[in-house]
Amino acid sequence: MKKYQLKQILISLITCSVLALLPLAAPAAEFEGVKVPDSARISEAGAELLLNGTGLRSRFMFRVYVGALYLEKSLAKKSAAAGAIINDAGAKRIALHMLRELPADQFAEALEDGLKNNTAAEELPKLEARVKQLRAVFDAVKIARAGDVIIIDFLPGTGARISINGDAKATIAGEDFSRALLRIWLGDKPADGNLKKGLLGG
Repeated sequence: MKKYQLKQILISLITCSVLALLPLAAPAAEFEGVKVPDSARISEAGAELLLNGTGLRSRFMFRVYVGALYLEKSLAKKSAAAGAIINDAGAKRIALHMLRELPADQFAEALEDGLKNNTAAEELPKLEARVKQLRAVFDAVKIARAGDVIIIDFLPGTGARISINGDAKATIAGEDFSRALLRIWLGDKPADGNLKKGLLGG
C-alpha cells in the first residue's frame, strides 16, 4: 500500500474517532417553519425531557408563536391527559418560539388573562404577588421579537424559571403557581384550543 493511501486511511480513522466523541445535537422537527428540538434539559445534571407535542398560537388570523411542551420520559408518551400533566410533580418545559413582534406588556396581559381564566377565584389572591413578578419580567423586556424563544422551566420543589433567548430572568416560587401557569395552555379554557391539542400530541 502506498504511503499516500495509508496516510488518507489514518486521517479518516482519526476524524471518525473525534466525531464519535462529540456530543450529538438533539434532532429537531420542523413545525410552522420553526425547528423544534426533540428533547431538552432544564439543567446540565437534569433528566432529559422529551417533546410531547407542538402547536400554533394564533390570534385574529395572525400567527403569534409556536409552543412546545417537554415532559419527563415517564409521562412524555404523547400524553393527552392534561390534568395528569398539570398535577405531575416532575420537571417540565414550555417553549414559546415567537413568530411576530409583540409588545411585551401585551404578551404579559395575555398570560395573565389565561391564568385568571383557568384559576378558581378564591385562589387568585394567593397568586397575585407572583403574577406581578411575572409581569415585571416582561416589563423589563419591552418587546418580544420574532425569533425570540421564551422558555418556562418547571423545576420540582422550586418553581417556574422564565428565560428569554437562553437568559434566565426570574424564578417564581411555588408548585401552585407552576400549575396555574400550565393551565394557561392546558386548562379547561386554554389560550388556544388548537395549541392545547398540539401540545398534548394531538
